[in-house]
Amino acid sequence: MVPDDRLDGPAIETTDLTKRFGDVLAVDGLDLSIPRGDVYGFLGPNGSGKTTTMRMLTTLTRPTSGSARVMGVDVTDRRELISVVGYLPEEPPLFDELTAREQLRHVAALHDLPRERARERIDRYLDRFSLAGEADRRLEGFSTGMRKKVGLIATVLHDPPVLFLDEPTSGLDPRAARTVKDLIAELSGGETTVFLSTHILPVVDELADTVGVLHRGDLVAEGPPDRLKQRAERGEAGSLEDVFLEVTTDHAGEASAAAGESSAAGTSGPTGSDTSEADAQR
Repeated sequence: MVPDDRLDGPAIETTDLTKRFGDVLAVDGLDLSIPRGDVYGFLGPNGSGKTTTMRMLTTLTRPTSGSARVMGVDVTDRRELISVVGYLPEEPPLFDELTAREQLRHVAALHDLPRERARERIDRYLDRFSLAGEADRRLEGFSTGMRKKVGLIATVLHDPPVLFLDEPTSGLDPRAARTVKDLIAELSGGETTVFLSTHILPVVDELADTVGVLHRGDLVAEGPPDRLKQRAERGEAGSLEDVFLEVTTDHAGEASAAAGESSAAGTSGPTGSDTSEADAQR
């Protein structure tokens, strides 16, 4: 349990959070302060450091420097943190030899959920995601979308106050995607904080209270969606896509110019093996 003296302040707070893989800087001095109950849309091109950030905030990757706390718990404190977070990676880690129901019972046991409460929540979510009729099939026969739904149920099963969701609607049909969006809205309305990473910009536009755009490990834009959209197209109302393209193009140009200056000065960049290592972690 989180001590009472840690129950004030932001749900997620990072200070100068940094991660290096060899010579490659994957996340560069990230500062975040996300209020409790907010949906935070986390955007960025492939390889921008989004997944690395989420892994640092869920104890799966240790920061190189800086600090981060989730619900007042330091992210290096794995034992305590797992009780207050749920993390859905883009490809949920499931045991193929188990049935969906067995997988969810296993997750419930890991979080010490009372058996009757676990049964009720498992049945309710299986029904909500139209999986009740498939619950006793082995996961090895499940489609990508079905596996994503089981992974999401496992993520929310212990009712954590903070959720980290990586592409939660990818691979889902429109009806299932609507169910996921409704669930996110419902949970955030009940004071659950949702850290949402996706390439599906309309999902962020619909759900997020605040949007942050990460590019090459830097937070290059942050604010409410409507305010960011006003930034696009010379102050006229644009779209999140306009914002995304504008800020990532601007910073890509700056990075290219900086790289050119370094090359002219005789400074070598990271080796191919370093880049591959970083890409694998992002």
